[in-house]
Amino acid sequence: MRWLIILVLTLITACSQTPTPSLYQQLGGDAGISAITDGLLYEIEHDSRIVHHFADTDIERFRRLLAEQLCEISGGPCTYTGGSMAESHTGFNITLADYDALVGHLIKVMQQQHISISAQNQLLALLAPMYKDISYH
Repeated sequence: MRWLIILVLTLITACSQTPTPSLYQQLGGDAGISAITDGLLYEIEHDSRIVHHFADTDIERFRRLLAEQLCEISGGPCTYTGGSMAESHTGFNITLADYDALVGHLIKVMQQQHISISAQNQLLALLAPMYKDISYH
């Protein structure tokens, strides 16, 4: 009888625990990633400090690859098909100020999308190590 009580309590406890949504889900899944990507592109387009870095960029391809990358690193069902960050940013001479401007825009867009601070921090923590690969040394 004692094992039955333990089993019932275990099942009740297991059923009452809600699994934590993945970062991908916290970002809003495909629709959320698309909104973040489009919002970031809008911010880039309207920022004279960094827009010049995108002058020769195929924006549709860039949008697709950025969405893939955000989806993949956040645990979504996507596979990033672009090049490495180092290869993709060679010759752009991206400074810390440029990087900070882009990150500021990303934060602004995530706030506009009502993404939790926790999810924002998780995404930023995944993106932060990429700085060394995209910056001008």
